[in-house]
Amino acid sequence: MGLPLRKSRVGALPPICPLTETLSLLRGAWAPNVVWYLSGGPRRFGELRHDIPRISARVLSARLHELEARGLVTRGLLNTSPPSAEYALTDLGRELLPAIEALAHVGRKLIQQWEKNGGTHAPRRKARAR
Repeated sequence: MGLPLRKSRVGALPPICPLTETLSLLRGAWAPNVVWYLSGGPRRFGELRHDIPRISARVLSARLHELEARGLVTRGLLNTSPPSAEYALTDLGRELLPAIEALAHVGRKLIQQWEKNGGTHAPRRKARAR
């Protein structure tokens, strides 16, 4: 039997971490990619599917809804037949672009390093024995 859980004696909540809050905006598979592809201007759903071919329609739809709820993306209805929607970055979404660009820059350096060392991708970690 384990030890009993003790109550915390800390009265106040810890301060909110700005880094954690910012990263939470981009949580979810493919969210940074969606923001990246919207940086070039508004895109319709099918255009985004073409831009990111490995993403499923279900996941793209979920990411767009989540990014819209977080205030990073706007969804505008187009007056077409059949009706269509267009997605664009908000000002807050655009503020994330320098951070995404910095991460992509580091990623390009890592890929160059791996290729220079004879590999084509990141070394895989060995599975732990259980």
